[in-house]
Order: sequence, then C-alpha cells, then structure tokens
Amino acid sequence: MNINLSLLAQVIAFGLFLWCTKKWVWPMLLTKIEARQKQIADGLAAGEQGRKSLEVSTRQAEEAIKEARTRAAEIVSQAERRASQLIEEAKGAAKEEGTREKAAAKAEIGQEVQRARELLREQVAALAVAGAEKILRREVDAKAHTELLEGIKKQL
Repeated sequence: MNINLSLLAQVIAFGLFLWCTKKWVWPMLLTKIEARQKQIADGLAAGEQGRKSLEVSTRQAEEAIKEARTRAAEIVSQAERRASQLIEEAKGAAKEEGTREKAAAKAEIGQEVQRARELLREQVAALAVAGAEKILRREVDAKAHTELLEGIKKQL
C-alpha cells in the first residue's frame, strides 16, 4: 500500500465525516445549545425579576409596618384621650351627684327641722293647755281661755 493513497483515502474519509457532521449533527447540537442558552437566559431573567420583586415586596412590607406602627400609635393616643375624657366626665358626674345628695340632705334636714318645730309647737301648746286648764279650773270662763290658748298655739 502506498502511503499517498492511504493518506488521500483518510483525507477523503475525514472530509466526508466533516460534511456529515456539518449536515446532520451540527444543526442538532446548535438547536440543543440554543435551547439551553435560552433556558439559562430565561432563568437569569426570572432570577433578576424575582430579586426585584423581593426588593419591592420588602419595601412594601416596611411601609406597611411603618403605617401599622403609626396607626397603632394613633389608636393608643386616641384611647388615652378617651380615657382621660371618661375620667373627667366621671369626676364631673361624681361632683354633680355629691351636690345633688348634699341638696337632698339639706332638704331632708329642713323637713326634719320643720317636723321637730311642729312637734315642739304641739308639745308647748299641750303644756300651755294643761297649764291653762289648771288655771281655768279655778276660773269660770273656760271658753274664752281656750280661744286665747289656741291663738297662742298658732303664734308659736
């Protein structure tokens, strides 16, 4: 065998191999490589989008927390104001109730004093009548003395 012929056959076989590879194998490999590149690019884009979405969500969560804290502070402030208002209202109501009770007690004391005066007046009148009766037993005109004692009783 001649080396030149063998070398020529190998060059032709290698050329045929390259042509077949370029014709059938290379397009399949390029399709797979492009699909993989697209998949990687999509994954990177999704990762970037996820990162941006995470940043936005983190900012929104921080804003929501800040707003919730502000709202909570406002609610606490309103509750404190309402509590102090209720305390003031209760103080005012207690003062009014004390004033009413004091006035009622004064009125009741006044009534008791009036009753005591009436009772005392009746007792004084009874004593006066008893004394007058003793005096009148000695004197004849009982009717005139009774009228006089009734007048005294009314004056008392």
